[in-house]
This record gives sequence, C-alpha cells and structure tokens, in this order.
Amino acid sequence: MRNTRAVAATAAAIALITVVCGGCSSSKKTTAAASTTAAAPFTTSTESPSGSPSASPSPSAGATGAGTLVAAATIGKFQNILVDAQGKTLYLFEADTSPTPTCYDACATAWPPVLTTGTPTAAHGADQAKLTTTARKDGTSQVVYNGHPLYYFEGDKAQGDTNGEESSAFGAKWYVVNAAGDKVEGD
Repeated sequence: MRNTRAVAATAAAIALITVVCGGCSSSKKTTAAASTTAAAPFTTSTESPSGSPSASPSPSAGATGAGTLVAAATIGKFQNILVDAQGKTLYLFEADTSPTPTCYDACATAWPPVLTTGTPTAAHGADQAKLTTTARKDGTSQVVYNGHPLYYFEGDKAQGDTNGEESSAFGAKWYVVNAAGDKVEGD
C-alpha cells in the first residue's frame, strides 16, 4: 500500500509540474510536453503497446504521445529510480555498452524498449540533460538516459513493480536505473 501511495504521489506531482509548466514558456519543448498532458494525463509509452496493461508487449511498440515523460520515484527499497508517467519502472540492459540498443526480437518482447515519437521530458528529479533518444533498427526512437537505452519489463504488471531487477536474460543482467543514470543493485 505504501508503494502505491508513493507512486500515486509521484504521478500527482508530475501532473502538477507538467500542467503548471505548460504555461511557463512558449518554447516548442514546453508546448510538446503540455500538449502531451492535454491529450491524456501522461500520454507516454508506459502502457503496453496494445494500450492494455495486461497485454503482451510487442517489440515495435511505440509511444502514443508527442514525448515520453521520465521521472524519479521511490518504489519500495529503491530510492529515486526512473519511472514513466504511469509509475512503470524503467530498466537498463548491461549488454548495451553504448546508446545503441542491442535488445531486439524475443528480447524486445520480454523487455519492450521505451519508445517516443517526440522529445522525451524529464520531471520530478530526473535530469533533462541526461535524456536523449536513439534510432532502433526499425526506425523507431528509443529513450536513452545517461547513455543507457531504457526498457520496460513485461513481467511488471502494475505501477511500482520491479520484478525485472537483477534478472539475467538475453546474455546480460537488467537493472533499475537511478536519477543519476546508474544501475541500482539490490541487496
């Protein structure tokens, strides 16, 4: 229950920041973030590609909004780890030794890439300067944080789940990512 409250509080804070900052500037970047919020509260690639949290993700899943929101949250024992706007945990893959992703096919089905159709936005403790994108082989744009392509884990069914933490799959380990952009190892 405590984790759910923390994630809900984070989502509420992100909503407030996004709405308030929507009128702070007339720059394209702010406009994109504001229009994403106006379309739906946090329209991002947080849902599984089919739009249903329980559906199996596909490797070509994409964001439905103009940009993906990345924020830091406290989930259980993890302090300031990256989540999307719906509180879904984001992961890095140790096999990705550069911003170029190596997770495709069956790997991308189990670990869907965090995709965006616009400029990703950092909020609530995440660092905008560490947030970029990279092109995938299929031409989609994957969100990168501090040089690490970001992924979801298909085993995380609800906001606040961290079921993929320290998993070994597809030749390397998977970790949650902190706001500094580093992997977080559990105890």
